[in-house]
Amino acid sequence: MENYASSFGWQWQHFRRTQLDSASGLSISAERFWRQSGWQAAELAGRRVLDVGCGAGRFAEVALASGATVVALDYSLAVDACRQNLGPHPRLEVVQGDIYALPLRPAAFDAVYCFGVLQHTPDVAQAFLALPDMVRPGGCLAVDVYARRLVDLVQPKYWLRQVSCHMPPASLFPLVYALCRLLLPVSTRTGQLPAIGHALRSLWPIANYTGVYSLTATQLMEWSVLDTFDRLAPQYDQPQTVQQVRRWFELAGLDQIAVFRDGLVVGRGCKPGVI
Repeated sequence: MENYASSFGWQWQHFRRTQLDSASGLSISAERFWRQSGWQAAELAGRRVLDVGCGAGRFAEVALASGATVVALDYSLAVDACRQNLGPHPRLEVVQGDIYALPLRPAAFDAVYCFGVLQHTPDVAQAFLALPDMVRPGGCLAVDVYARRLVDLVQPKYWLRQVSCHMPPASLFPLVYALCRLLLPVSTRTGQLPAIGHALRSLWPIANYTGVYSLTATQLMEWSVLDTFDRLAPQYDQPQTVQQVRRWFELAGLDQIAVFRDGLVVGRGCKPGVI
């Protein structure tokens, strides 16, 4: 299925296991999942959970480990990577579908999350507003989205995207790989400069997790290539503000709303009622 998310299908077929905690031996995905959702593993045990934009299944793996029954949905061929990674599993269903026309019964889930997805949709607000309908009364929703920042005006990513997002993934990938091979060591040295290192490192057009995650040298390069590709390939890249995301939660009629910056803009809310 060719669509605006097609680059992600290519991406997750080629980096199928990179971000799985079970493959990395770390807890990067689990830590992000629990921190952003605000949920506890015991709360999801036995619950029905929807993962919108599942990719290769990095967060679905975490939800399954908690004892939840998970429906993992993606618009791209990433669903094949997710099935390979996590299935067959008695508590997992993988579905290909459009966030704007979710092929699922409304109000059927105790928890819905959408991480790493919304900024890459054509209409971010409408994509978000499709999610609360999936939550049953008393259930909760958690999302994240790129944060809009002034520094983006000088962020090379957005200059490169004028060309890169129009390139076929198979043509873009070797350029990204070469860029990361060239710049990762330079970016790392830049980041070591006193006082200004962190700020300067963020201006390089590659992802660099040196000192952020306890990755091996091989993993650092793999994550750099993956996330640099993830920045440059998608058709859409639309950051949002905390105020915008809060308005969406309010418009959806959710309560217990919390919207905050955690690198990304993270939003949580619950549908009034009792599960």
